[in-house]
Amino acid sequence: MDADFIVIGGGIAGVSAAARLAGLGSVVLLEAEAALGYHSSGRSAALYEANYGAPATVELTRASFGWLRDAGVLRPRGFLVVAGPGEEDAFAADLDVLCLRPVSMAEALEMVPILDPARITGVAHGEDAQDIDADAMMQRFVREARAGGAVICTSAAVEALDRDAGGWRVRAGGEDHRAPVVVNAAGAWADRVARLAGVEPLGIVPCRRSIAQLPPPGGHDVSRWPMFMGAGEGWYAKPEAGRLLVSPAEEDPVEPHDAWADDMVLAEGLARYEAAVTVPVTRVEKSWAGLRSFSPDRALVIGEDPSAPGFFWLAGQGGQGMQSAAGASLHLADCVAGRAPAVGAEITRAVSPSRFCGSG
Repeated sequence: MDADFIVIGGGIAGVSAAARLAGLGSVVLLEAEAALGYHSSGRSAALYEANYGAPATVELTRASFGWLRDAGVLRPRGFLVVAGPGEEDAFAADLDVLCLRPVSMAEALEMVPILDPARITGVAHGEDAQDIDADAMMQRFVREARAGGAVICTSAAVEALDRDAGGWRVRAGGEDHRAPVVVNAAGAWADRVARLAGVEPLGIVPCRRSIAQLPPPGGHDVSRWPMFMGAGEGWYAKPEAGRLLVSPAEEDPVEPHDAWADDMVLAEGLARYEAAVTVPVTRVEKSWAGLRSFSPDRALVIGEDPSAPGFFWLAGQGGQGMQSAAGASLHLADCVAGRAPAVGAEITRAVSPSRFCGSG
């Protein structure tokens, strides 16, 4: 199939890119799995916290807020950071970077009544954090892409990717597709896609993050609790559908794969969580893991590869994919269309793949 743009990857990066590019020309999206959002996008804790992440990613997250608000996918949540003995420096850094307000233990207990005052030395609150309805967000972008004429192909793993005088040829799912522009939105597989194309990998590293689903601790109604986490993000807990999701918040480098939780890492994370609360963990209902993919400087990578005309990167989301996707995909479209980027020249340089290629 011939198109103007081929997008590789059907997570939030790929579907948002397809939606934006559909206004510029014909789009084919290729997803290796049988369903969109199968990997990281479907396993995300999905919180909008504008100050979280690398500085350039933060700017794209802020640029995403209007779309997220207007799409109706945000719900108030808030979050707490709690610190124990010896975590004073990490706690102070969280207050500074995340722009948090210190609160008393009494205020914290009103929000999360299971916190243990005997083992907590400091608490701070962020009022503006909001839940993101990840499924509704994915479906909104899918509808926009299809309304613009995009063709979405699942069970279409890329088998070959090369360039000739006519542009890029991608063989996927036994079919050939051609386009002058390819967008590499393959998440944990982004460097593998680059290698297939003969493009130098950028050093995108997938890192596992595990999650356990717990029954509501002590029978509490957790629906109005904020997300809460240990200082320095040593663990986090987030209400979800009447349950509590608890993560060790690990970032263990792994090869790209269909991730699963590491039992030992999960147990260690649950122990860190238990050290801050009065209700022990008695049962894990289920567990899973996802892959957060980081560039070498932990910021997003968006733009044309300087060594491969027509090969664009949209990668390195590093766990901020949901909250930054609306702004990141718009920036990608600006780059592809040759428009002046809405985020400005400084952010454009900060996320450009050229920063890893010795080209500026």
